[in-house]
Amino acid sequence: MNSNSKRNLILAAASNVVKHQGIEKLTLEAVAAEAGVSKGGLLHHFPNKDALIQSMVSGITNDFITEVQNRSARDTRDQGKWSRAYLQSTVEADKEAQGMSVALNAALFTHGDLLEDLREQYSVWQQNIENDGLDPVISTIVRLAVDGLWLSEVFGIGDLSSEMRDKVINKLLEMVN
Repeated sequence: MNSNSKRNLILAAASNVVKHQGIEKLTLEAVAAEAGVSKGGLLHHFPNKDALIQSMVSGITNDFITEVQNRSARDTRDQGKWSRAYLQSTVEADKEAQGMSVALNAALFTHGDLLEDLREQYSVWQQNIENDGLDPVISTIVRLAVDGLWLSEVFGIGDLSSEMRDKVINKLLEMVN
């Protein structure tokens, strides 16, 4: 198994520990056991728990950033492409929200400063959305609404039926088209 594969195995194991045992059980020993590697093998890739959590957050954040940028680049319309890309990427990520929510919760639980890169990226997205050629207030409302939808699904509060969720997403898309 190459170094990247081992690293990804460890990251997946860390996510599983948090998902199935809770954030408080996220220890290097628990992750090593879940991954089937020695603690020394884990430490080769991640020198401490903060580095492990930072890698969890960075990986998921970078994947999401790439998805938003790619969608925006593929959108041939001049107006609203960042707003649509953010909306569509977020609602698709909702289907796989577990990975991101696990990483973000782990970061918040241990050191909120591990989310600084994500905070900076949100500032960039907000600037892009405000300068998207649409009414910046409408674009911002759509971003905040989709963030709220995502958070409600991550935390399992205020669940919507599939039909209502689809209607909400369609209405938000209408607002940025």
